[in-house]
Amino acid sequence: MIFYVLFSIAITLAYAIIIVLSIKGWKAIPTWEVRPYQPSTTLSILIPARNEEKNIRETLKAIAAQEYPKELVEVILIDDHSTDQTIPIAQSCSHLFSKLTILPLKEYIKEEETGSFKKKAIETAYGFSTGKLIVQTDADCIMGKNWLRTIVSFYETQDVRMGTAPVNFFKEKNLLERFQSLDFMGMMGITGVGIHYQFMRMCNGANMFYERDVFKEVDGFKGNEDIASGDDMFLLHKVAERYPDKIGFVKSVDATVFTEAKPTLKSFYHQRLRWATKNASYDDIRVLFVNAIVFFTCFAFVTALIFLPFDFYHLGISALIILLGKGLLDYFFLGMMSRFFHRSDLMRIFLPAQIMHILYIFSIGMAANFIKKYEWKGRKVR
Repeated sequence: MIFYVLFSIAITLAYAIIIVLSIKGWKAIPTWEVRPYQPSTTLSILIPARNEEKNIRETLKAIAAQEYPKELVEVILIDDHSTDQTIPIAQSCSHLFSKLTILPLKEYIKEEETGSFKKKAIETAYGFSTGKLIVQTDADCIMGKNWLRTIVSFYETQDVRMGTAPVNFFKEKNLLERFQSLDFMGMMGITGVGIHYQFMRMCNGANMFYERDVFKEVDGFKGNEDIASGDDMFLLHKVAERYPDKIGFVKSVDATVFTEAKPTLKSFYHQRLRWATKNASYDDIRVLFVNAIVFFTCFAFVTALIFLPFDFYHLGISALIILLGKGLLDYFFLGMMSRFFHRSDLMRIFLPAQIMHILYIFSIGMAANFIKKYEWKGRKVR
């Protein structure tokens, strides 16, 4: 059990290094501010959608309201075999755009022909795109009116081939949703720092952009088309391999897109399991290393509690070291992130969120390695 105490100290120190570097790294990233300018980049906004009748109208209205020249924007919605009113509702919004193309994926591929529908949807939409810059978002996202101006001003002046920007949750109605909002802000911090220092690269398909030509250069999703999720991360890693210093992160509240957190434990579980199951397929060992440190920190705490009755003294010390060390580090990091995004109110639930984070990382990590089954958008995936 002495070994377990030493292991707890070592893993907490490793976790501390990650968080301290993340705090310093986030402060080092310049906050992006848009100066007066006239944008000239033509855009193709790709929106994969499946059963989004509750959200698609607001998403399209938010995009139509952008302070960006409408003649430079085309919107391509690719419907992934929806069984609701997603397409008719989207069609009713066509008058808001200079060019809105709605593509039913079922006309290009049958459901039984693939296990990676979102990748196929994006590839299909890409085939109809004409803009110099592809901007990708999801059909349940809302953006402020300066979203496009902010990310395009970054692209036009920072010499990047691909980039990503923050995604936040909003409209929280319960503790679970507020936890997800606070947790996701931390993920955005790690994302920005990893890209800024070229240490590890992550992104979110709800808010990313890349040159149309670069997608073709790296052969799109070729090589990981059989993996159900990961359309965003796999593409990012392929582009970064070819252009390691041409990836950017737009640190800006105006560049942020917003979506609603999962309202139930079941939907939250399946979402995070979907994200976690792709981890083993990443080529970037740095991403795997950081994920492993976070997992084993939480694993050590949970297992110490499980076996506490067998050695209360040593395992109690181990659990306390991890809880206090991780808790203090997360408090400073998440406090910084919540202030940046003007959501300091979320720190009120920090204590229960800390326990929820440990349990969620432990359970999802175990499930991703041993279960690997989840439901998403009415489909069962393995």
